[in-house]
Amino acid sequence: MMVCTSEVRRSVISSNWQQKTETTRAPATVLASALPANADPRLRHLHDYWRSVHPPGGGLPGRQHIDPCDLVPLLRWIWMMDVRRDPLRFRYRLVGTEQVNVMGRDFTGRWLDEAHEQFLSSVSHAQYVTSVERGEIGYLKGSPPYHVTKDFLQVERLLVPLAANGEDVDILLALTIYLQPARFDVV
Repeated sequence: MMVCTSEVRRSVISSNWQQKTETTRAPATVLASALPANADPRLRHLHDYWRSVHPPGGGLPGRQHIDPCDLVPLLRWIWMMDVRRDPLRFRYRLVGTEQVNVMGRDFTGRWLDEAHEQFLSSVSHAQYVTSVERGEIGYLKGSPPYHVTKDFLQVERLLVPLAANGEDVDILLALTIYLQPARFDVV
């Protein structure tokens, strides 16, 4: 397998949520069921929040445990999918403004397999299925898998499962950061 790297310009959010820019070397696609230590701070914030709202008796948190007021700094990057079974399908429940901007339209209420013809064959579909079946987070960093029409070199995404009954995942809550190619000034 060939591993390619490339430079990207990454937005970094400081502790006071001010945006800074840095240029880094981007690795090939990474899929994981745990959040890496070097994940974008916005993903870390959502992950830590999700862990903090787990019910005290165990099990997964549900939508009823999530308060959007606690996530205001992240809302424009957040999106949610309803999970339907028999057959297993995913429908956009909520799409944040940054997602709409990147995708070029608002897909709220649309099935992902109808909105994005390459979705079912994408690495994302397999990761969504795994997250639903195992109740685990899903992390991806790499090329946009299926839905980006703009010139983004890389995405970094976190999926967290939600289950109203604490066990059967019925929503995937996600946050995606879009990383653009570094811009070089011509002298």
